Amino acid sequence: MQLVTTRMRRGILLVLLYVFLMPFCALYMQAGNFLEPPQATVTGTVTDTSGNPLAGVNLVVESKQIGTISDVDGSFSIAAGPSDVLIFSMISFKTLTVPIAGREEVLVAMEEDVTVLGEVVLNAGYYSVSERKRTGNIATVKAAVIDKQPVGNPLAAMQGQMSGVNIVQNTGVPGGGFSVEVRGQNFINGVTDPLYIVDGVPFGSQSLGSTDVSRGILNSDISPLNAINPNDIESIEVLKDADATAIYGSRGANGVVLITTKKGRVGKTRFDAHLSTTFGRVSNFLDLMNTEQYLEVRREGVINDGFEAALENPVFDSFWPDITLWDSNRYTDWQQVLIGGTAYRNNAQLSVSGGSAQTQFLVSGALLDETTVFPGDSKYNRATVHSNITHRSGNERFRLNLSTSYSHEDNLVPSTDLSSQAYTLAPNAPALYDEEGNLNWEDNTWDNPLASLEEKVGVKSSTLLANAMLSYELWEGLELRSSLGYTDYRLDSYRTLPSSARNPRFNFTPQNYSSLTTNQSQRTSWIVEPQLQWKRQWDVLSMDVLVGTTFQQETTEQLVLRGRGFPTNALINNMAAADEVEARGSSDSDYRYNAVFGRVNLQLLDRYILNLTGRRDGSSRFGPGRQFGNFGAVGLAWIFSKEKPLAESAVLSFGKLRGSYGTTGSDNIGDYQFLDTYTVVGEDYAGVSVLSPTGIFNPAFGWEANNKLEAGLELGFFKSRIFLNAAWYRNRSSNQLVGVPLAATTGFSELTGNFDATVENAGFELDLRSINLSKGRFKWSTTLNLTVPRSKLVRFDGLETSTFANQYVIGEPLSIVKLYRSLGVDPETGQYEMEDFNGDGAITSNEDRQFIADLAPSFYGGLGNTLSWGNLTFDVFLQFKKQEGFNNFRNDAVPGFPRNTSVELLDRWQQPGDMKPVQVASSGLAFGVGNGDLQRSSDAAVSDASFIRVRNISLNYKVPMLDKGFDVQVYLQGQNLFTFTRYTGPDPEQTRNNRLPPLRQLTLGLKVGF
Repeated sequence: MQLVTTRMRRGILLVLLYVFLMPFCALYMQAGNFLEPPQATVTGTVTDTSGNPLAGVNLVVESKQIGTISDVDGSFSIAAGPSDVLIFSMISFKTLTVPIAGREEVLVAMEEDVTVLGEVVLNAGYYSVSERKRTGNIATVKAAVIDKQPVGNPLAAMQGQMSGVNIVQNTGVPGGGFSVEVRGQNFINGVTDPLYIVDGVPFGSQSLGSTDVSRGILNSDISPLNAINPNDIESIEVLKDADATAIYGSRGANGVVLITTKKGRVGKTRFDAHLSTTFGRVSNFLDLMNTEQYLEVRREGVINDGFEAALENPVFDSFWPDITLWDSNRYTDWQQVLIGGTAYRNNAQLSVSGGSAQTQFLVSGALLDETTVFPGDSKYNRATVHSNITHRSGNERFRLNLSTSYSHEDNLVPSTDLSSQAYTLAPNAPALYDEEGNLNWEDNTWDNPLASLEEKVGVKSSTLLANAMLSYELWEGLELRSSLGYTDYRLDSYRTLPSSARNPRFNFTPQNYSSLTTNQSQRTSWIVEPQLQWKRQWDVLSMDVLVGTTFQQETTEQLVLRGRGFPTNALINNMAAADEVEARGSSDSDYRYNAVFGRVNLQLLDRYILNLTGRRDGSSRFGPGRQFGNFGAVGLAWIFSKEKPLAESAVLSFGKLRGSYGTTGSDNIGDYQFLDTYTVVGEDYAGVSVLSPTGIFNPAFGWEANNKLEAGLELGFFKSRIFLNAAWYRNRSSNQLVGVPLAATTGFSELTGNFDATVENAGFELDLRSINLSKGRFKWSTTLNLTVPRSKLVRFDGLETSTFANQYVIGEPLSIVKLYRSLGVDPETGQYEMEDFNGDGAITSNEDRQFIADLAPSFYGGLGNTLSWGNLTFDVFLQFKKQEGFNNFRNDAVPGFPRNTSVELLDRWQQPGDMKPVQVASSGLAFGVGNGDLQRSSDAAVSDASFIRVRNISLNYKVPMLDKGFDVQVYLQGQNLFTFTRYTGPDPEQTRNNRLPPLRQLTLGLKVGF
């Protein structure tokens, strides 16, 4: 009975509630039907003025909270009434307002806007800033530029593209490294590497290669940046001045390189495939002597050295087999044989991306296979996987970004770069193989260059990089976020030296010669950076405040072992089979870093800008009491084009003056330098392993400091169709951390400490971009960057009495070399003559090396042009550099040695009275005779190495859409196609004859998206 009563009460209550609410519901429904016009789904397509679909265009219904984004094929659909108005907006395009006017399909063509400078957002590391309102100097390269270059390392895509950034490729062998300088060399210790940040995570760029393993082929410079797939990169920013770098404190002294990878975009799920094939060859061969010329100077050299009688005696044939034993009619172009092959690179990449307005994702994978121009089976393989997911809550208060990249590299190359042998082997050297197809040793009279192919260097590396960025808006304008990062880099390399690779005359066997050297290295790092940002906008003033802290730990381990003596060469890859194993090196270091940083940005009237940044760093690389350092900067900007006299100018559309001053620092000296350190040397004493001291306790040294000053002017003309950015900078680096030389009696060569020395790098930078023509389907744009650097050693107390006196000069750059001054060839003796600077009658001391040559560029830059007509786009980019470099005299100054050389040495002295640039020929057997070594170290060995290089050409055709949502592009790209120079060496940019120069590459590719 009680149960029935309860149910009746509930029923009555529901009926009363229904009767009470029903009138309001009916009224609401009636009002809605009366106020809201009928809704329908409106579809359409958004394109540019050339008819190309635009993805990612924002669409909103005016005066309503309804919106969407166009898909990859430009299509969209949105619920709207027949009298509603749609607003289309997208960065770099003019906002467009379109009435629906009762249509069910709307076709929209958006016009490119060249005046959207303020919408171009630059990554400044801990914050983003528009190009219009930045106070610092930030150079950038976008994916549109990177994708047009067939390169495997992101640094190669940056060459010549940025003012103030000088990048040189060290070798044309896959897996090699690059030298990078941002506004010159700041420190005497020679370290110029900038700080690399990949998706917010510091990335160690220092090579973990061992000289015992890869010195002969990669110069031990195995770049970890090879692990980053350039096709996964969205943008690269380089922070240069104090305003941009001071927030990174001690890590920003040499500049900061920010690499941002690609993310997913709103839209339906999209698949993209990218296939390409590249052919590469050496672009320039030396003009070397042929067989007749070579044998002529060889005989002449032997005779000049007083061995004419021995030359006719068969007993001495082994001293000069190239003259007496080898075929004098044989000729081989060793450059074609050893480095004249074709290198192939095949690249395949597949990605899937998409997402809703709240969550976007991207997953991509790529495979790269590359060979070398050397004979043999050398190859480089790389597999990469990249993923990113971005999410924001419905109320947009919580945001999450997860980014992960993994790569695996496998590189197999000869142990020796064959370039040196290609340039020096006698042109009449014997055949490589005998009649039976075996290596030909020609009765043990020469070292077959292909034997070095049996000496292998294998390098395997894996790189994991992960980052998570979480943020939550506590209330309007106040955001709490944290960046979490982890990197793991592992390198395993080996070098095999089998006895079969050596001339049989040495009677080497696997038991007494063969060896295996291994290098196992690992570098892991984690970083946590909690941050708090507050933004506030008043009527005429806006403020942006950021505070944060950094906790980072990095550990590095390396073990280098060498095993000797194997039962057979077939077991040479098994260290356990070695008769003896020695530790060539073992290290284990732990680096810890902690910092507090902040930024305050004030903007008044949207034209007066003040930017303050600061950081307090703590590093474990310094001793007690010296572990912390303070760094900071101030940046100012005045957008004067907003002032009343100029606001309505038809010519000047944008004008800004900016300046900055601040201090960054450096702790880039390695770990444990302030402690007594020891190392295992791989030897033993009476069966006991030996520890050797490597460092002396010195807790007194502290931070290096780099004071940076800059002034800049930015101008935009004719609605920014012409935009100019000019900057003057001056960096002064002091408190230099270098090795202080010690007396040999101490048992140590140096002691790490601070030198009272100051290095100044100053210069002028110019960046220009213009839209020369934009009419209908045809567009033509130009970019230009120019850098004029100047460097000098301002101060160095006690330089004259230090060991650095032979290397540096007050008032001169750090990049100088001190040389003898050549007076040419004495017409009577036929010998090179040098200037006797100290007047002691002998050219034997460093005091006679007083000629100064600066090998740093006088100026450098790049010029690019892009022309597009409809679906066809043509790009050409020229890199130029004015500099001096070592020429052929640096390697060979005397003809007649048992090695081939340039035809320049044919113009030699032969008899008294000859006025020739090259001294008398010599075979090198008469010791102490001739001044060839002095000439190699003289000003004659330095000449103009300036060049203009066609760095990149790209021709891209977008196939008209065969189906809605289907995108096909084919392209042809060239890299290092032509070089215009007076330099006679292999490559004017890196002037060493013992390294393979960068290759000329031609790429054919296909992109398909749907």
